[in-house]
Amino acid sequence: MLPIDTLKFLKSLQNNNNKIWMDEHRTEYENTRNNFSEFVTKLITRISKFDSTVIDLLAKDCTFRINRDIRFAKDKRPYKNNFAAYINKGGKKGEGAGYYVHIEPGKSFIAAGIWMPEPATLAKIRQEIDYNLKEWNQILNSAGFKKNFINGIDHNDVLIRPPKGYTDDNPAIEFLKMKSFIARQSFTDKEITDKKFLENISKSFQAIKMMIQFINRSLD
Repeated sequence: MLPIDTLKFLKSLQNNNNKIWMDEHRTEYENTRNNFSEFVTKLITRISKFDSTVIDLLAKDCTFRINRDIRFAKDKRPYKNNFAAYINKGGKKGEGAGYYVHIEPGKSFIAAGIWMPEPATLAKIRQEIDYNLKEWNQILNSAGFKKNFINGIDHNDVLIRPPKGYTDDNPAIEFLKMKSFIARQSFTDKEITDKKFLENISKSFQAIKMMIQFINRSLD
């Protein structure tokens, strides 16, 4: 589980998102960051038991910085209000599908898949789905997937028309129009501080590993 102090710190940061406050609470930040790092280390170990591609990763390879890039942003708050990590065989900057955990008061969630890949990568994934639609549907309709990701694949960001090379009558068209392939599961503040939180999200990630492997296979 994650200590309740992690949420308390992030809630305080939401209300005091400035460098002066952060400098005054640097020790508190470092303690909560270390707690999250330890959590990510344990999560990597658990994921590596069913996905060996991440076995050599360290927490620092996967954990995002709390500092925001505000150079071209209208929102000039210097810090994110969350701790997050992306576990992928190439770490947080790796290509392909992976496992994401996001801790934010009232907005915590996990996600798995691939978000807004480059056109060449997206084309390969679409081709794999087109060629192996039966297998893809079996993955999304499996009991484990549907139990842990009740809303299925995110359909929020899709093309209006079929992508080049495909037609509307293609049996896989609902997936071929997608720009991302992501499934999410939300958690309450109470759930993320529960002693079974690490175990629970590890099971959820295991339930979606076949989708991760399907996507990454298309990129090999």
